[in-house]
Amino acid sequence: MHGPTLTDEELLALKRDLEPDRVERKASASDRDRIAEAVCAFANDMPGHGKPGVIFIGLHDDGSCAHLPITDELLRTLADIRSSGNIVPVPQMSVQKKVLDGCEVAVVIVFPADAPPVRYKGRVCIRVGPRRAYAGAQEERVLAERRRSRDLPWDVRPLASAGLEDLDLLVFQREYLPSAVSPEVLEQNQRRTEEQLASLRFVEPNPPWRPTPAGVLVCGKDPLRFVPGAYVQFVRFDGTELAAAIRDQKKIDGTLPEILRRIDEIFEANIQVRTEIAGGPVETRKPDYPLVALQQIARNAVMHRDYEGSNSPVRIYWFDDRVEILNPGGPYGQVTKANFGQPQVTDYRNPHIAEALKNLGFVQKFGVGIVLAQKAMRENGNPEIEFKVTDWNVLAVLRRRP
Repeated sequence: MHGPTLTDEELLALKRDLEPDRVERKASASDRDRIAEAVCAFANDMPGHGKPGVIFIGLHDDGSCAHLPITDELLRTLADIRSSGNIVPVPQMSVQKKVLDGCEVAVVIVFPADAPPVRYKGRVCIRVGPRRAYAGAQEERVLAERRRSRDLPWDVRPLASAGLEDLDLLVFQREYLPSAVSPEVLEQNQRRTEEQLASLRFVEPNPPWRPTPAGVLVCGKDPLRFVPGAYVQFVRFDGTELAAAIRDQKKIDGTLPEILRRIDEIFEANIQVRTEIAGGPVETRKPDYPLVALQQIARNAVMHRDYEGSNSPVRIYWFDDRVEILNPGGPYGQVTKANFGQPQVTDYRNPHIAEALKNLGFVQKFGVGIVLAQKAMRENGNPEIEFKVTDWNVLAVLRRRP
């Protein structure tokens, strides 16, 4: 966990000092890419300060005030950089409005990542003195070796019983690597496969290159050997109760990408589409469930579930009047039973699994899955999704369109 945010006195000192490599100043927020690259660079903390970097929006390079109006919309735009899905793993940052030396500014505070390297659009941004740059092979190695084992999330702790032979290296090189690293970097890449795996947190940073849970779950040959609960149980009931006859059931296992693709196929096979004629010759085709809503909730369950503390699978129970999706993992971090499902309230039990699913296209943007699912349900004429949240699991109930 990171310590408290910076005090006003510390921010003033950084604002007035034109030399430190922990500060970047922007007269406006028009170039969002540049700001996002700065967030990525401060999260990587290449100099090893162990202290947060600060981006002042509303200051010229010489520290003078740009007199930029700091609106709520601007603050939301800056905060959205964290959850856009372009910076992975998700950075720890805060956005505040401050008045420093009589100048109104937006302050973006970025904390060093526990598990670098952090990438923006597939590239590792770093700070070299007062300027930003893209990391080379040696700099990426330094960042990878700097990870603090005691602070690592579960999904990147090396598995003692796993070896490189447990990963499908062909799948990694052909499918995952091009999705996670920019084409320009790949074209110049002269690194060994082990170093590429380590850079993406699929193995530990040094020999014997033991795979991490993220590596095993994304490109492992037999994920269940190391993570027994990493599968999805699908049951289609012929009725509305658990005691009803079972029409179909499946154990969906394999790598997480394979699991999610098979779930999509099962959803498409079970959705029924009804043709309606409303006041004329125009026909409207409406499914009993919108595919997007089912996908978002299922993917959230696979991404956020507790793999470490529970061997239970994600359960998808399809009844005649509803679909229930059970995630064996309760709220995590800043997400609580009270604020669950609220927009912009997000945290990540498995941040590097989330990163991998984002790279593979299963997640478009972090923190909006439930919002997208609820929107799809409303537009299709379904009731809103009901969530039953306990300390141990989250049950989502999607009711059929009347």
